[in-house]
Amino acid sequence: MNSLSIKNLNKTYENGTAALTDVTLEIKNGMFGLLGPNGAGKSTLMRTIATLQEPSSGTVLFNGIDILEDPSFIRENLGYLPQEFGVYPKISAYRLLDHLAILKGIVSKKERHEQILYLLQQTNLLQYKDQAVHSFSGGMRQRFGITQALLGDPKIIIVDEPTAGLDPEERNRFNNLLSEIGENIIVILSTHIVEDVRDLCTKMAIISNGTLILEGNPEKEIDSLKGKVWMKVISKTELQEYKDNFNIISSNLNSGKLHIHVFSEQQPNSGFNLISPDLSAVYFTLLSQNQLKK
Repeated sequence: MNSLSIKNLNKTYENGTAALTDVTLEIKNGMFGLLGPNGAGKSTLMRTIATLQEPSSGTVLFNGIDILEDPSFIRENLGYLPQEFGVYPKISAYRLLDHLAILKGIVSKKERHEQILYLLQQTNLLQYKDQAVHSFSGGMRQRFGITQALLGDPKIIIVDEPTAGLDPEERNRFNNLLSEIGENIIVILSTHIVEDVRDLCTKMAIISNGTLILEGNPEKEIDSLKGKVWMKVISKTELQEYKDNFNIISSNLNSGKLHIHVFSEQQPNSGFNLISPDLSAVYFTLLSQNQLKK
């Protein structure tokens, strides 16, 4: 069983921006979802775990080893798919993977060849092995990104906003691949897409403005909101009035009408209907409550 222990992690940039504030997490094998809006601090946390940047203070232990003191330990066991994954132009998928495998320390040509073909098969890219990666579609490029992350049999994989911009079919294919990978190792899924965490993860955390505001099980967190989320259809001109008088956690247009969701221990007024909460309700409720504290 692999373990990642993050304790009291802080990161403040030179301009005074606090990107992380006292973040503490315990992560074991399986899919772990890290949710938060853009700019919440997710990428800063991922880069710190990957030892691409140093925190201002705190500790990060991977399988009992302090990776801030010994970054080579996690680098030898890490697969990383950053939000922006660049590739060399005009180089085939196979050649690029072979180059990356050498950089990861796989010195045997036979071992590299067998591992590359196996991973391309797993990610449904084998037939494109001689095609230049820069010509791949967005979904194919993300699957290639996972292929390179799996080189060297890592014990922990970090994927940062992997399904942003993918069409629904590619997103489902990519998520199924992540789910298979996450059975025996740690997979940290950093995203602002609530549905990806709901579909894949048994453990999750929500981060906002660099602060951890939740760590738990998605289903249990959804259960905690039962009987407390209400919906009403209003006109757009009424929105500000309702914002002033109710705790609106989200609003969306549906068939041209504005649907508002409100968090309340009891029925807000006669026009509201009780609805079954989902992970989006958990996410938006916590973000709303966190904003009210500021």
